[in-house]
Order: sequence, then C-alpha cells, then structure tokens
Amino acid sequence: MTSPSEKDSAIRGLTITVHDLSKRFNREWIFNHLDYRFLPSNTYAITGPNGAGKSTLLQVLWGQVPQTSGSIRYEKANTEIPVEEAYRHLSVATPYMDLIEEFTLREMVDFHFKLKTLRPGIKKNELLQIMYLESAGEKQLINFSSGMKQRLKLALAFYTQADVYFLDEPGTNLDRRAFEWYQRELGLLPKDAIILIASNNAEEYPENASILNILDYKKKSSRLA
Repeated sequence: MTSPSEKDSAIRGLTITVHDLSKRFNREWIFNHLDYRFLPSNTYAITGPNGAGKSTLLQVLWGQVPQTSGSIRYEKANTEIPVEEAYRHLSVATPYMDLIEEFTLREMVDFHFKLKTLRPGIKKNELLQIMYLESAGEKQLINFSSGMKQRLKLALAFYTQADVYFLDEPGTNLDRRAFEWYQRELGLLPKDAIILIASNNAEEYPENASILNILDYKKKSSRLA
C-alpha cells in the first residue's frame, strides 16, 4: 500500500519503504504483512486502540525493535541508507523516553544539541523561551512535572534537524496551553519531512494526515496455529 499523495510528492527527501513487515511477541502477532511507502512532505497517523501495537510499529520503523519478518528500506536521493545509519536522519519523542533527571533543563538542552543538529533558523539560546520554560532553566528535571517533561521531550524532537519525526502519543500529560503549543510547533516542522504520529486522538494529528490503522494489519486469529 502506498500513500495516496505519492503522485504529488517530489521524491527528494528520505523515504521509508516496508515490505511484508511483521512483528510477533511470543505467540501473538502485533501486526503482519504490512506493505507501505512513507514519503517526504507527508504526515501519517498510526491509529488504533490502546495496546494494539502503534508504539511497537514506530519502534520497528525507527530501528529500536527488530521486525520478525519483512524488510525496511531507507532511501534518500536514490541512495539506500544502511539501517544502522538511519538514526542520523530521525528524531523521536515518546512519553516513555528517558531524560537525564540529574540535569537541569539548560544542561539537558546543551547535552542534546551536542549530539544533534539544530534546525536551521532556530537559536539554542531561544529554545527555553520557545518552550515557555524560560523560568525553569536551572531547575533539575527530576523536579519537573510530567507535563513539563513531555513538553521538553517534544521540543528536543521538534527542534532537531531530521528527515523523519516520530511522535508517539504526543499529547500525553499536556494541559490545554501546552497542547496548543504542540499543535503550533507540529505545523512548523520542515515541509519536506516525514511525520509519523501514533495516536488514537484525532486532535494530535492534522486533518490531512494519511491514516494507517494498525488493526488492518492483524491476523484474523492473533494466535499462531
């Protein structure tokens, strides 16, 4: 299956092509026989009920969890990117992602952007203000609320230069003001990027997102014979 907007997309950025992709834990299939091509300049919503496997699919796509079978191909400018090098092109935010809680906010931002590149046009000394966390610069992350931590995780992902942005349940723990900040920053991500959002909340992804429902890729019987 291919995104309906493929004909309109100039394939200049990174693409992710999966063929017959399947993942099984023990005797249960999480998803199987997934054929799909994720194209630049497109947003994809991975939908389905809690526990259906949305997060697992993202983890397989970004290389954290190995697939049981099938293939994943990363390609940019007609050149295949080795799977072990794909992380250089990806940016990830998840509620379960660890932060170094002994760090202050400012130290965490400095550390992250020693390893990652800032998006063009964004200055590191403006990040705390953009996050609405300028008053917490010297506060240790262990003392952050769950909502502040989630906003920081999203910000580190948003402001990293990448070809693909993976956002898993991005609205988790955000109050209304922080959620509006999320929606605004989501709309400012690079136009040529792939954006994948795992969510069962339609407010967390734009109306024009291509929908991939994880339930469409379950075996009729979830147990192996």
